[in-house]
Amino acid sequence: MSLVEVSELYRAFRMGPGAERVVAVNNVSFAIESGEALGLVGESGSGKSTIARILVGLERADAGSAVIDGVDRLSRPRGGAERRARARAVQMVFQDPNGSLDRRLTVREALRRTLRLREQGAGAHIDRTIGELLDRVRLTERHADAKPHELSGGQRQRVAIARALAVSPRLVVLDEAVSALDVSVQAQVLELLAEIQRESGVSYLFVSHDLAVIRELCSRVLVLFRGTVVEQGETGQVLRSPQHPYSQLLIASTPGPGWDPERVVQDRMTFTQRMEVVGRGDRR
Repeated sequence: MSLVEVSELYRAFRMGPGAERVVAVNNVSFAIESGEALGLVGESGSGKSTIARILVGLERADAGSAVIDGVDRLSRPRGGAERRARARAVQMVFQDPNGSLDRRLTVREALRRTLRLREQGAGAHIDRTIGELLDRVRLTERHADAKPHELSGGQRQRVAIARALAVSPRLVVLDEAVSALDVSVQAQVLELLAEIQRESGVSYLFVSHDLAVIRELCSRVLVLFRGTVVEQGETGQVLRSPQHPYSQLLIASTPGPGWDPERVVQDRMTFTQRMEVVGRGDRR
């Protein structure tokens, strides 16, 4: 059995009173093996962040199942013990660490709060674990007593990663976790994530619009268009020889030798118009 098994996941939103429901995730199925990094790519509005939020329990699904480490995340947890067990199984790293780190707490205080989910050890033991976590993400004791505003963007994201790892999760969901960082800092964080995975065997679901990031970290990739998986496979194969027209457009949108932005825009408009016609035909 895979570590993560998502089957026919469906989520739709009503944008206002009397408005039609907009489908964000449309019968999506995939699996993640233990120790694997799976990439989820697509443009804004493709449904990838909704899937991520469903897996960590921040969003509900209308139908389907999402089993992580033998437990269906879509069933309602019964009591605090089950909620804590779920938190230990899967953690999330967001695009903007400022939104997930409490600006009133030092790094040490934030990690101490998270560690209490995992263990009830004495303060000295927890402090030792905090030191180990900081070392793991290449931060020092000096950073432990800093508050978020006293750290750089890359350092804040390392703190967010340390906090996610603090409860020894089986799965870490990373939602555009490096997109707000400078390219040089992105490379450092990606190298850190790869090293952590080699050492711990943790699994990643890496949500991104950046194919270069997915190529660097993920062995397999799913391509989403308007809530539907249009292509999936081994990352190198999909990026070298995409089969679906949308995958081809997504890859063509990545700057590189011979890149023609005007042609990309025109092809994208043509593809979107064609898909709208297909969608209208499906509803008739």
